[in-house]
Amino acid sequence: MRTIISSSTVAIPENVDVKVRARVVTVTGPRGKLVRNFRHMSIVLKKEGKKTLRVDKWFGNRKELAAVRTVCSHIQNMIKGVTLGFLYKMRAVYAHFPINIAISEENQLVEIRNFLGEKFIRRVRMLPGVECTSSGKLKDEFIIQGNSIERVSQSAALIQQSVKVKNKDIRKFLDGIYVSEKTTVADPDAQ
Repeated sequence: MRTIISSSTVAIPENVDVKVRARVVTVTGPRGKLVRNFRHMSIVLKKEGKKTLRVDKWFGNRKELAAVRTVCSHIQNMIKGVTLGFLYKMRAVYAHFPINIAISEENQLVEIRNFLGEKFIRRVRMLPGVECTSSGKLKDEFIIQGNSIERVSQSAALIQQSVKVKNKDIRKFLDGIYVSEKTTVADPDAQ
């Protein structure tokens, strides 16, 4: 059975500007601008005044109705990104061979050396709009930050996957680089 209409709204904060044109959403805030295309989904995106954005789906089946909440979550993540930003902390974990991490090319390239004593240098490039810096507080910790949650988490995943242990028992060989904390760049309580 098809539901006649399913709709959900997204609240827009004071310091954020949201534009919708032909299912392309542009969110501008204090930290920058994010653009996302929702043309692959048959939904209705409409701004109601300056404070709310409405997402409608007419005559959708169960899977299509689930897309309404998904689109709302994506837009909320974009709003959070341009106001607070996303920050992932990563730690290098090793038992014997110390993993050496070098950040170069204006915080865009991560070079991983001496993983399990291997001579091979692993190079991971950050996605556009994401930068990687070493943490001053802790040894073997570095910070990945940016406005887009997809790009920040994808960059962290690329680093983690580059140091996967192959042909060994992963219960014993726990060496690698893992995400230790997911937070925002700006403090949400200060806003």
